[in-house]
Amino acid sequence: MPKDPVCGMNVPETVPYKLTYKGVTYYFCCEDCLEEFKSDPEYYLSRMQKEPHKH
Repeated sequence: MPKDPVCGMNVPETVPYKLTYKGVTYYFCCEDCLEEFKSDPEYYLSRMQKEPHKH
């Protein structure tokens, strides 16, 4: 299940809030998170890379 890059919530791929950025589709729990991501996608993508990998 994809993770919302803004709030970290797991969301199903069937949500209406999604955006393709640089060829990758990101999924969001709500319109607010989608709009927040749109305001600075690189910030949120860099945060995702810094999170420790969980098994």
